[in-house]
Amino acid sequence: MEPDLILVVGLVFLALSIPAIVSAWSDGRPPRAAAIVLVWGGGMIVYALGTKPGGYGWADLPDAIYGVIARAIF
Repeated sequence: MEPDLILVVGLVFLALSIPAIVSAWSDGRPPRAAAIVLVWGGGMIVYALGTKPGGYGWADLPDAIYGVIARAIF
């Protein structure tokens, strides 16, 4: 897999895990599944940062996200 795709999927997992953690805590349940998704997404981001030569900067994130979306659509 490409580092851009792994980075974007990891960011999506992180974004989806935060509301799940808040929901579990507000219901009084332990956020087990959400914590697993959080760790999984973080691991994917760390892997993508280590795999891409030169890494990513803040300015590279929109290009990576839009590039993955464009490849998925076209």
